[in-house]
Amino acid sequence: MDKRKPVYLFAGGRGKNILVTFSGVRSCIKSIGKVKPAIAYVGVASLEDNGMFYHICSGLIKIGCDCRMHRVLIAPKNANLDQARKMLKSADAIFISGGDMEAGMQILKEKNMIEFFQELYEEGKLFFGVSAGSIMLAKEWVRWQNPDDDSTAELFPCLGFAPIICDTHAEEDDWAELKTALQLREDGTFGYGIPSGSYLKVYPDRRLEVGSGPVTRYIVRSGKVGRQSDLLPTLS
Repeated sequence: MDKRKPVYLFAGGRGKNILVTFSGVRSCIKSIGKVKPAIAYVGVASLEDNGMFYHICSGLIKIGCDCRMHRVLIAPKNANLDQARKMLKSADAIFISGGDMEAGMQILKEKNMIEFFQELYEEGKLFFGVSAGSIMLAKEWVRWQNPDDDSTAELFPCLGFAPIICDTHAEEDDWAELKTALQLREDGTFGYGIPSGSYLKVYPDRRLEVGSGPVTRYIVRSGKVGRQSDLLPTLS
């Protein structure tokens, strides 16, 4: 029996969009159906577990949401990783914060936490992320050896719980980084741009539901990235 749960990818954004985002996050937490569920906050992408980011996100989540937030420290040199694993294991859901997705993945790799996260997901742990945290939950992302030279772009693996490539709140840049990532993939690969305030619910079998939207969709054909029809909201 497949225990894996859908993964929620929230775009984040600024201004009123961040309020919309965390309203969706609260709805996700309430769907757990448990009194005061325990939420593990993972901030490895946020300036290496920055405390200010935790307090902001925790405060926004707890507005109108009766849950227990637990800050799981992984990045610090003196982090107690055994304690971190216990907190993650006992949590009802795991929240991956925004920030720098490459830095976040590198920390998880250096601390030998990626396999543990994968085990939790396979066991049925609920994961959701915001901004860079959402990209970390997806399949892979793009980086540059030289930011001024697209020929140096390469893909690096993320956690892969959502088996897609996506970007978040980059609509003002016309999803430039997402298009670059797709250029490195084979024909038939789809990519999704989740605009500010929106989110995708991604099932293990690749089914997608748009929590709010529309979500921009691209496909690689004959080595070129072309836009497809948008995905429209399907959730109430």
